[in-house]
Amino acid sequence: MNARTVVTRWIPDSAVRLLESVGEVRLCSQNRAMTPDELAEEVSGADAVVSMLHDRVDGAMLDAAGPSLRVVANVAVGYDNVDVPALDSRGVLLTNTPGVLTDATADLAFGLLLMCTRRLGEGERLLRSKTPWAWHFSFMLGSGLQGKRLGIVGFGQIGRAVARRARAFGMEVVYTARHRADEEAENEVDAEYLSMSELLESSDVVSLHCPLTTETRHLIDGSALERMKSSAVLLNTSRGPVVDERALAPALREGSIAGAGLDVFENEPAVEPELLELDNVALAPHLGSATTETRTAMAMLAARNVVGVLDGSGPVTPVNG
Repeated sequence: MNARTVVTRWIPDSAVRLLESVGEVRLCSQNRAMTPDELAEEVSGADAVVSMLHDRVDGAMLDAAGPSLRVVANVAVGYDNVDVPALDSRGVLLTNTPGVLTDATADLAFGLLLMCTRRLGEGERLLRSKTPWAWHFSFMLGSGLQGKRLGIVGFGQIGRAVARRARAFGMEVVYTARHRADEEAENEVDAEYLSMSELLESSDVVSLHCPLTTETRHLIDGSALERMKSSAVLLNTSRGPVVDERALAPALREGSIAGAGLDVFENEPAVEPELLELDNVALAPHLGSATTETRTAMAMLAARNVVGVLDGSGPVTPVNG
């Protein structure tokens, strides 16, 4: 077999070696999202493309790849960067990498939550600025999590992993989702199903774990923020455009909500400038899956999907087809 696989950014050597078992591998060297023209040039004649979440996989890219393309292996759980009907119309398979990044993303969500509620980022900035300080009884008081209500929007694998961590911290768990979870999943974390409005109005922490779709784009807009408690914290480790950043910034500045922890942004890598000036927001540069173990597992799963399609054994985690 002499297939050609294009990998749009660096991945671990172990995944490259697996891909090489079915043919030539073109590993693009830049660590940034390519322009459409750059991407089109790279994928020309490919049998497989290993894409990243910022690569726009659409009809134009597929046409540039040509009729030899058999599979696009997206190294992410979500695939909002992919025009799935365009792949379907050309008979190209799409795969993703679910499951392997669940715990890493849930850990990161809780890290952001603690940064907000215990003012960890704010405290570190104070020390690094060499601002004089002295301990006293009311110095940099935050808030505890025990007995607070966590509202989870999207009760998939990551949402449920966050719920398990919340229970360990003594939090109450409620959730909303497109479809209610089964009784076993609810009972595991003693979770209660609520409508979106009920969840926003009653939760002390709202954590977003839904995919980006037409329905969820700007799901958290000015109206949603107004329904939240003034003492509430918003977390987003899903996709940036789920939150309207231009509505979030004034809500944080004016105290409509108490804080926010964001790992993803509406126009990555750009961040709404006002958010950078606020002490009550914790910001991370899309680190949800950024552990060596997790990123390696993601790349290996993508590679296994490519190998499965090219050698005829079938993909491990197909999205379509």
